[in-house]
Amino acid sequence: MGDVAAHLVGAFADITSGRVEGQGTPEVSARQVAERGGCTPGSLVAELEQVTARTRAMLGRFDDAAWAAKTAAYDVTLGQAMAAMWVGTYIHAEDSAAIGRPSDRGPGLGASVLHIADLLTMRGWGPAVLARDGIEETAVGDGGTRLITGDRLGFVLAATGRADPAVFGLDGTANIYA
Repeated sequence: MGDVAAHLVGAFADITSGRVEGQGTPEVSARQVAERGGCTPGSLVAELEQVTARTRAMLGRFDDAAWAAKTAAYDVTLGQAMAAMWVGTYIHAEDSAAIGRPSDRGPGLGASVLHIADLLTMRGWGPAVLARDGIEETAVGDGGTRLITGDRLGFVLAATGRADPAVFGLDGTANIYA
């Protein structure tokens, strides 16, 4: 879990410092972890608190037009990029379920479903309607067949390569990281 925390803290530190190129790649993730090698949990928490304050200040300066504008480094809007950060953080936190921690079914899960639907739409996947327990139906593309039903966490895990997509009758094209 220490490497995951180092990567997440490093990602937010990079972004608030303007180092956005390569975010999410194995090389940048490895650099973020290496830069924090030997850090104590307390020092990671202290860096996270500093970076969180910088992130809040930075995000507070953006108006609606900025949120809707394409980013320079990636073919997504600023809003989509920040959603990707939130979802990435949620997914990594969910990885802790592998060591017996309970799953979080709060706002991060709902944001993950919406972000995944947005990415699948951008990739031309679908059309479909994601109909999961505990959340409104979400269209992918122009909507269509009520395709994915049931547990929304299971869908998020399948769409991020952490569970078998065949459980939902899907192939690997529903994996946003493939």
